[in-house]
Amino acid sequence: MSAVTAPRLDALEIGQVVADADYRISRDSLVRYAGASGDFNAIHYRDDVAEAVGLPGVLAHGMLTMGIAVQSVVDWLGDPGRILDYGVRFTRPVVVDPLEGAGIAVVAKVGALDPDAGEARIDLTVTAHGGTVLGKAQVRVSLR
Repeated sequence: MSAVTAPRLDALEIGQVVADADYRISRDSLVRYAGASGDFNAIHYRDDVAEAVGLPGVLAHGMLTMGIAVQSVVDWLGDPGRILDYGVRFTRPVVVDPLEGAGIAVVAKVGALDPDAGEARIDLTVTAHGGTVLGKAQVRVSLR
């Protein structure tokens, strides 16, 4: 197993894609996340409950979607301790089909560089089912 070399700030430029990843989640993923998080809201595992409250089906937990999205940046950095701040706006839920699951696509681009602080802002585009599911998804990272 080889060590991951941390990216260098001086090798980055605005608009550069630093990660491009696709993730699959299933209903099993939702059960595992519910157990880990303690969030057992029935909209995350029962179609009848989700539909009764006006949802198109069972939804992925928002925090699960957020965690999946940042994983591409963690992989690029090689060290989750380099993440200084992470924020998103939830714009659309991820519907998880009982058979097909759901795909989440993440493209991470350099949005800003701060050489004095040794930091970069990485902007994420996160989509599922052809639409954006997280807006203003930004990760501030240390590259010192």
